[in-house]
Amino acid sequence: MTIVQLEYLLAVANCGSFSQAAEHCFVTQPSLSMQIKALEEELGIVLLDRSKKPVIPTEAGETVLEQVRQTLKAYNYIRESVAEMKGETAGKLRLGVIPTIAPYLLHRFLPDFVKRYPRVELEIREMVTADIVDALNRDRIDAALVASGTCGEGIIEHDLFGDRFFCYVSPAHTLYQRRNIRIEDIDLGDLILLSSGNCMRDQVIELCQAKRDMPAHYSFESGSLDTLMRIVDCTQCLTVIPELAVDCLPDEKRAHVRMLAKGATSRRIAVAVRRTYVKSSIVKALIESVKACVGER
Repeated sequence: MTIVQLEYLLAVANCGSFSQAAEHCFVTQPSLSMQIKALEEELGIVLLDRSKKPVIPTEAGETVLEQVRQTLKAYNYIRESVAEMKGETAGKLRLGVIPTIAPYLLHRFLPDFVKRYPRVELEIREMVTADIVDALNRDRIDAALVASGTCGEGIIEHDLFGDRFFCYVSPAHTLYQRRNIRIEDIDLGDLILLSSGNCMRDQVIELCQAKRDMPAHYSFESGSLDTLMRIVDCTQCLTVIPELAVDCLPDEKRAHVRMLAKGATSRRIAVAVRRTYVKSSIVKALIESVKACVGER
């Protein structure tokens, strides 16, 4: 039994596919399959049900995988502890980022982070909050950039900065003439939203004190804020966007942005990690890099 075999087994369990696991581990599929088969022969049990699509662990495989996760965590902890004792920031960071943060923040801190910490290997995935929580709990990612307060129990959040909400308004909408817009002035039928699964959708709905089945004159949902803004540009609608997105707008698009007056019109951005997470030096480096690029908010 080797660490490599355990890593391959966990990769197949996480990916649900031998081919995807091989790609994830940067090996050929025959090589990965051979190592897992050798592990099964050594243990004398079948660990994976290959007849299922996606591939799933057998009952015995689930029991073994629980121990595999703990073993790999301990193995990684040894390497990371030694690196920290040497004053090094090194290792792999599997980072999840929600869609309302990824396009507007990653490009701002990544160049400096990569330059300052060349021994950190970054693996970044754009994911909705529910998938991030599941991935954190299953040890599929190490940390995530999320909206604070959305991850639930068992997850620690390190606060980064505040991110105010703004209205993005069509020039054809009556509220376009306002400098500031009150929440109560928004006709919910004119409001287009992110699709279900995006935590910012829930925050906007709560902000507007509206029901999830809000009536709409023009019903449109998307997982992309940029798509919502393009729809606003060609309709008489409006949407709500975070300050991070405003910062990335060209000047001609900023003319469509209006302040939201009063109320809890903001969110907090945080780095989320499991309570048992051990890569403290890498997380600290991530926090410092993000805060340095954003400044005080």
